[in-house]
Amino acid sequence: MVMKGKRFNQPMLDRRYLRLIALVAGLMGLALIQADEPNLSAAQANALSRAGEIILIDIRTPSEWRETGVPEGAKRLDMTDPRFLDRLLELVKGDRSAPIALICRTGNRSGYLTKQLRALGFTQVYDIPEGIAGGRAGPGWLRQGLPVEK
Repeated sequence: MVMKGKRFNQPMLDRRYLRLIALVAGLMGLALIQADEPNLSAAQANALSRAGEIILIDIRTPSEWRETGVPEGAKRLDMTDPRFLDRLLELVKGDRSAPIALICRTGNRSGYLTKQLRALGFTQVYDIPEGIAGGRAGPGWLRQGLPVEK
């Protein structure tokens, strides 16, 4: 490389340049991964569910539903049910592009299941990472006073 008539140490410049490229590529990859995993806050999920723009699905167990109630308008679909996938496909009438949002207690199960469903070809799966009780992304459905059904 020539600049103002002086030759720079080519190998050192190349290594620095490659490190910079690797760093930028890594950051871009991280951004793409995060963009590929859309999340909704509990309040956003409530609003979209009420507007009929998503199907809100509570994936917890029946004992958890009894303990806290279920987000208003949510479908109850226990993720531990051996027929979970069949029941989900029935719910969305076989349309793997139907917009669905998953909620659990603290966001762990919904995050895991969101990734699994995407791997199975579901294209509009949203995670509610704060869950019912509060979790990795916020105070949760109950602490915000969002409506529940008993």
